Amino acid sequence: MDAKLPLVTIITPCLNMESFIRKTIESVLSQDYPNIEYILVDGGSTDRTAEVICEFVAQYPDRMRLIVEPDGGVAEALEKGLAAAKGKVFAYINADDTYFPGAVRTAVHWLQENPDNAGVYGNAYWIDNDGKRIDSYPTEPFHKETLVKSCYICQPACFLRADVLRSVGGFDTEYQVAFDYELWLRLAQTHELLKIEALLANSRMHRSNKTLRQRTVGFEEACRALRKYYGYVPFRWAHSYASFLLDQRDQFFEPLRPSFTKFVFSLIVGTLLNWSSPFRFWKEWSGVMSLGAFVRRWNDTWVARRMGMLIR
Repeated sequence: MDAKLPLVTIITPCLNMESFIRKTIESVLSQDYPNIEYILVDGGSTDRTAEVICEFVAQYPDRMRLIVEPDGGVAEALEKGLAAAKGKVFAYINADDTYFPGAVRTAVHWLQENPDNAGVYGNAYWIDNDGKRIDSYPTEPFHKETLVKSCYICQPACFLRADVLRSVGGFDTEYQVAFDYELWLRLAQTHELLKIEALLANSRMHRSNKTLRQRTVGFEEACRALRKYYGYVPFRWAHSYASFLLDQRDQFFEPLRPSFTKFVFSLIVGTLLNWSSPFRFWKEWSGVMSLGAFVRRWNDTWVARRMGMLIR
């Protein structure tokens, strides 16, 4: 190992990911960075996930290790990984995601060049079950104010300083789905992250993906984190949540479909989410829709068409 290069600990939490875990492991082991500690935390898989991991551990005992213990979710598994981590740089990649070649070396380079940043994150692709590209992940430059509106940091494309992660409390195990967004919001209170223009990872999206499978929990947790750190849930989150409650569309494979009904319902949802500052939300809500858009959406409603109440 090169003593001049910091040790990077990579954690993969996994549970019944036999279909994807091999690709994930291979993407880590094929990195051209020499100082990697790879820890996989299995919560008690009932398929062949642990067996596949053990095959790799037998081949690379000095680079990998497996922790098999029941846990309360991904955040708890990551906390176990963080407790065992020896690296100065910390990253975690889910058992269905993959790194691009050179991702770790690139991230470490930028961390060394920017010692004041708590971490760096790069660009990423969304991929499907077969590894085919769906789209680019909508990453944006880091700003505390804009992070409130959307989660634009792609988790597998982010590399953090381990001491900073520990100093802010690690992973909050009270969050089951939006734990990464909660972490970004918490870090943003006291630290800066740096977006780099480099393609680092693939984030796999499939219908059994936890984010899509537990959308209600994800929305609830994201809104809870926003209230905790910013005291406010913006219109974009309230509208997306309200739309999901009405039509149950996952808003990824089934894109959000705006409607008059959803817009009106978002006023109710947003008011409840922002019960301590309703006037702020009402002001934002009223400024979102133009008169023309209001007319188009009203005319598209069942009531307007059926009752002949179209606005001309």
